Amino acid sequence: MNIPATDLLTALRSGHSTSPRLTWYGPDAERVELSGRVLDNWVAKTSNLLQDELDATPGMRLRLDLPSHWKSIIWALAAWQLGMEVVLDSNSADVLATAAPEEAEPGFDAVVAVPLPALAMKWPGDLPAGVIDYAAEVRSHGDVFMAHEDPSPEHPAVRSSNGHAVSHADLLENFAVGHEAGARLLVRADEGLESALANALGAWKNDGSVVLVHGDVELTDKLLAAERVHGD
Repeated sequence: MNIPATDLLTALRSGHSTSPRLTWYGPDAERVELSGRVLDNWVAKTSNLLQDELDATPGMRLRLDLPSHWKSIIWALAAWQLGMEVVLDSNSADVLATAAPEEAEPGFDAVVAVPLPALAMKWPGDLPAGVIDYAAEVRSHGDVFMAHEDPSPEHPAVRSSNGHAVSHADLLENFAVGHEAGARLLVRADEGLESALANALGAWKNDGSVVLVHGDVELTDKLLAAERVHGD
């Protein structure tokens, strides 16, 4: 049985699959552009890492201890495709994805270190024992995701920072922010990961795209014109 996130990814990789769907502006002049096909590829690899390497199954919980970033969005989509619950607060979870593995609390079945620089091929430095290096591992996983178990639309899909849970069935209706069809949406990373996820889902639901901009990046007229977005 398909859940909304699965149908959304199918649409992203099939309709206008070479068009930009997620563009990231980060510090140090970093710019990353993902087409629908490339976005789906990253999500599939991450879902396969979760399923095949970490034994993740529908209903399990993934805590995202990550800033608002294109890789964070990849992780959320991968978990939703698998039927997992994304935890955005400090509640307990089975798996932790973090940009600060040295600060990870005990109690997780698995901890994954996520380096944020786009070109990182491995974690820069030593990792605590047992921590998985996302950058080093993800590329070896398959480009197509096939779920071992059917996810349940009734399972929670996301637990927001205020503790409110939304099911997979309601993810695109009750969590995603509504946007006009085909919108090229500017999203400010400093408004938080929950806002970025909700806005991205709302844009993609209506065949739009997202430009996610780090808080240290100046929103110049040149940037806005190049990306065909409008500032606030």
